[in-house]
Amino acid sequence: MRRRLGFLRWWVLQGALLTGAACSAVAGAKIDVPESARLAYDKSDYAKAVHELLAAAAKEPQNGDIQLLLTKSYIELQEYDAAIGSAEKAIAIDPKSSVYHEWLGKAYGEKASRASMFSAMALARKTHKEFETAVELDERNFAARQALIEYECSAPGIVGGGEDKALPEIEKLRAMDAAEWHYAAGNCRRQKKDFTAADAEFDLALRSQAKSVELIYDIGDYALKRSQADRLIETADVGEKVSPSDPRGKFYRAIGLLLKKEKLEEAEQLLREYLRTAPRRTAYPRYATAHEWLGRLYENKGDREAAEREYQAALRLDPRDKNAHEALKRLGKN
Repeated sequence: MRRRLGFLRWWVLQGALLTGAACSAVAGAKIDVPESARLAYDKSDYAKAVHELLAAAAKEPQNGDIQLLLTKSYIELQEYDAAIGSAEKAIAIDPKSSVYHEWLGKAYGEKASRASMFSAMALARKTHKEFETAVELDERNFAARQALIEYECSAPGIVGGGEDKALPEIEKLRAMDAAEWHYAAGNCRRQKKDFTAADAEFDLALRSQAKSVELIYDIGDYALKRSQADRLIETADVGEKVSPSDPRGKFYRAIGLLLKKEKLEEAEQLLREYLRTAPRRTAYPRYATAHEWLGRLYENKGDREAAEREYQAALRLDPRDKNAHEALKRLGKN
């Protein structure tokens, strides 16, 4: 998960440029699309959403919001060329839309993450350009600005990155929104593996009346990777105040309780609720991860049979899940 609204993360690993998952649009933004398509997207039926949206686009060729939701749907389907094409159509309809440029950048970034090194570098430059354009068009498009900052903190200079470029962008957030400012500073330190500084900034972000649930739950994702139980629970507390219906609070609270070895029945119930209600989307913790944590819960309780069921469920969803494979080996089942 990323912020997702947040953000594409970039690493250079053995010369290859990689990116994380796509982020969401500006929180709360309403777009003009058919209700049937919106419902299909909300239910994670992205193939149906694409079908409905293509039909709608034929009737409304100048509706950029249809192309925007097509972009998002194609990203979820991992059809990145189609996502780029839809985002380009949206921009052709409204070249001044910051959000359209933001999502074209994300589509480029997703394609870059799966491309050869040479192609990835060209796509990375396009990603950077689109994020820059999005911010120029709307300085308060925080999702785009955070994506730009993360790119610049992570990517090498050869593709437009560099911390020297990111720091002025971070400073601009100081007067705009305290939570966004602290988050950006923390995220940049995270890219540099300065986790002590990142921890301090993320704490301040959570306590600065954060308005973006995506920002909040990206900190939750960070806390999950760092096994920070208290921060996971704080993330859930803050996130549920901002968006009470968002199921991610249940997931992060459950993991926090499991790490603290407290209220295990509540943790189990929260994970079950998450699996029942959460969409299958890149901005959300994966179902496989939820099953894996349920497996850990049962394994710690000594219920090996239930643990095995959960680890197997995780592997059915993600056959490459190393943690589930290792867990089954512990149980003598692999």
